[in-house]
Amino acid sequence: MATRTDFNDRMLSLGLARVSEAAAMASAKLIGRGNEKAADQAAVNAMRTQLNMLDINGVVVIGEGERDEAPMLYIGEEVGTGTGPSVDIALDPLEGTTLTAKDMPNALTVIAMGPRGSMLHAPDVYMEKLAIGPGYANDTVTLDMSPVERVQALAKAKGGDTSDVTVCVLERPRHDEMVAELRTTGCAIRLITDGDVAGVIHCADPAKTGIDMYMGSGGAPEGVLAAAALKCLGGQMYGKLLFRNDDERGRAAKAGITDLDKIYSRDELVTHDVIFAASGVTDGSLVSGIKREVGYVTIETILMRSKTGSVRRMIYRNPTR
Repeated sequence: MATRTDFNDRMLSLGLARVSEAAAMASAKLIGRGNEKAADQAAVNAMRTQLNMLDINGVVVIGEGERDEAPMLYIGEEVGTGTGPSVDIALDPLEGTTLTAKDMPNALTVIAMGPRGSMLHAPDVYMEKLAIGPGYANDTVTLDMSPVERVQALAKAKGGDTSDVTVCVLERPRHDEMVAELRTTGCAIRLITDGDVAGVIHCADPAKTGIDMYMGSGGAPEGVLAAAALKCLGGQMYGKLLFRNDDERGRAAKAGITDLDKIYSRDELVTHDVIFAASGVTDGSLVSGIKREVGYVTIETILMRSKTGSVRRMIYRNPTR
């Protein structure tokens, strides 16, 4: 029989969806208003309030930053009532603050939960990421390959040509050389301005999103969140922490990371079964954005459990006050 301290993912999943929905709802009035900080703070406040209603003994392992950088939902913050199971929480209250402020696609509220010790305590540094969807042999593509080799290998695995592959890349100057190299293969490139969690997740359903592979560097905390989603949806992911200076290496040491050159697989980033929820803030190919009607707000949430592989899409309609 399950005990009070077991990680009951089935019972906790709906509560997690409510946390994600609350953060999205709090962002609704700030879509397109040009204030990134206000939108993010509204989402943080709402997410924290809802988390503290859950019967969990939770610790934020991926959050808004170190304690001295973030007043709430900082790494190491304890959340929940303290009476339930011990869990790790990875979250991004507003994945795409700029997208929200400018009313651009693919802004999300994102949160994952697993048993204590289930997620890599990734420091706030960059991570080189590579992801593909389900249905391929292990190591079909790897970080040791060049961008061209990855496209060629995936095209071969798909049974097509390199021109049949679409790669998602975060549009940053640091990726200019990689993009130029990818162009030589004839593949299509989907450049995104922000939101690389959504970019990775899109690989899990290429028939719907049109994206076969994600590559490039972005935040390491977002890499753990993306790995949690792929653990539920299926797909492969690899990540390698990137360090620019001694301060960043010190952050890794503080997080208990000793092998600075390690390449993490999806199941090393997230080692146990987890639950994952994401709610749409602005319209995207993963979920629809918030719809504001007279007297109502409508939010779409995707809720997933890696233990069963279940994926639920839920529509939440709430009266405005």
